[in-house]
Amino acid sequence: MIKKYYDSDCNLGLLDNKTVAVIGFGSQGHAHSMNLAQSGVNVVVGLRPGSGHWEKAAKFAETCPNFKVMDIESAAEAGDVVMMLVPDELAADIYNKQVAPHMKEGDALAFAHGFNIHFKTINPQKDIDVIMIAPKGPGHTVRSQYMEGRGVPSLIAVEQDYTGKAKDIALAYASGIGAGRAGILETTFKEETETDLFGEQAVLCGGVCELMHAGFDTLVEAGYEPEMAYFECIHEMKLIVDLINEGGFGKMRYSISNTAEYGDYRTGKRLITDETRKEMKKVLTEIQDGTFASEFMQEMSSGRKIKFLATRRVQAEHPVEKVGAELRKMMSWLKK
Repeated sequence: MIKKYYDSDCNLGLLDNKTVAVIGFGSQGHAHSMNLAQSGVNVVVGLRPGSGHWEKAAKFAETCPNFKVMDIESAAEAGDVVMMLVPDELAADIYNKQVAPHMKEGDALAFAHGFNIHFKTINPQKDIDVIMIAPKGPGHTVRSQYMEGRGVPSLIAVEQDYTGKAKDIALAYASGIGAGRAGILETTFKEETETDLFGEQAVLCGGVCELMHAGFDTLVEAGYEPEMAYFECIHEMKLIVDLINEGGFGKMRYSISNTAEYGDYRTGKRLITDETRKEMKKVLTEIQDGTFASEFMQEMSSGRKIKFLATRRVQAEHPVEKVGAELRKMMSWLKK
C-alpha cells in the first residue's frame, strides 16, 4: 500500500538557510512560491524578462521580504532547491540553457511532473538530488486551500539521491506548500508520469470528451434538439463527477434516481467493451514505451503544425461549442 506522510513526518526546518528557486509563475508556480514564502522559506522566482507574470510576482514581493523576482539564470544560481514549473515541452530547453550551468553540487532539482526526467529529455548532473513534489490539484486550489489553513494532497518521489536527504527535502517542500495538512503520498517518477498521461488520454480528457461528443452527436442525428442533447450529455456531467468526487461511485449512485442507476448497470459495459479495454492497454503501452512522448515532442518542435493546431480548430467548430456557449449564458453561477 502506498505510504502517506503528514506535517508531523516533515521537517520544514531543513529549508532554513536554503533558497528555493521556482522557475515559472503560472498555475502551479504562483501557488508553490507564495505558499513556501508564507511558510517562512526564502523564495526566488525565476522569470523571463518581460514575462506577463513578472508584475504579479513583483507585487507579491512588495508584501513579503523573503520573496524575490529575478531572471531565470539568477534564480537558478541563487537556488539550493530549483523547482521547474514550466510547460513540459519547454522544460528541457530552459533547463539545459538557463538552469543547468548554475546547478551546484548538493543542490536539489525538483519537478511537479515526471515527464522530462522519465523520458530523459532532461539528464541532470549526477552530483545533485532529483525529486518531485506534485500536488493533486490545480494551482489556484493549492493556493486557496493553503490560505484557508488546509491543503491539497501531494505526491513526492525521488529519482536521484546524491545527498542522502532527497526524500526529506521533498517532504519539507511538500509541507511548505500545505500538502502535509492533507497528506503526502510517496510514488516514483515512472509511476506518476505513466499514470498521469494515461488518465488524461484514456479517461479525463480524451475518453470523457469523446464520449460526450458521441452522445451529443447520437441524439442530434436522431432528431433531438441540440440544446436537449447538450443538457443531457454534457451539462449534467459535472453533477455526476462532483458526486463521485465527494463520495465515490457509491454516493453518486445513492444520489441519482433508481432509473438512472439501473441504466448505469445495464448499459455501461455495452459501451466500455472488451475492445475498448484492449485499446486502453494499447494507449498505455504507447505511453510506457515512449511512443507518445516522442510524438508529442515532435509536434511541439514543429510549432504544433503537424496536427495539434488543426485538430484544435476542428474541435472548436463542432456544433456542441456553439450550443454550449448559448446555454451557458443562461447560467449566472458560471459567470465568475
